[in-house]
Amino acid sequence: VQLQASGGGLVQSGGSLTLSCVVSGIAFSSNVMTWYRQAPGKQREWVAMITSGGSTNFVDAVKGRFTVSRDNAKSTVYLQMNNLKPEDTAVYYCNADLNPLRARFVGGRSWGQGTLVTVSS
Repeated sequence: VQLQASGGGLVQSGGSLTLSCVVSGIAFSSNVMTWYRQAPGKQREWVAMITSGGSTNFVDAVKGRFTVSRDNAKSTVYLQMNNLKPEDTAVYYCNADLNPLRARFVGGRSWGQGTLVTVSS
């Protein structure tokens, strides 16, 4: 599987960004797609997920501010981030799972290129 995240950048607190992740090498539409992030000095954590059926779930820290969507025709998953806070500063990655119960776990995966989001205060 190849995962290519993009769309990061520098934004002021309260601003917005939309990340994209293009996926190849898997049956995209069958997979749960999950966004993760790794802040400086911290462990990687899951942030948001969207199932093959379009159901979404978010870590408490981003609920109400982030939305996740997918375009199966483009094998792309998106993360719309609003009202960004300095604590959202991290490298963001996406990954795929056929089993939604595994999606929140970061171990045992191959990772593609992430995209850096920096939120200034």
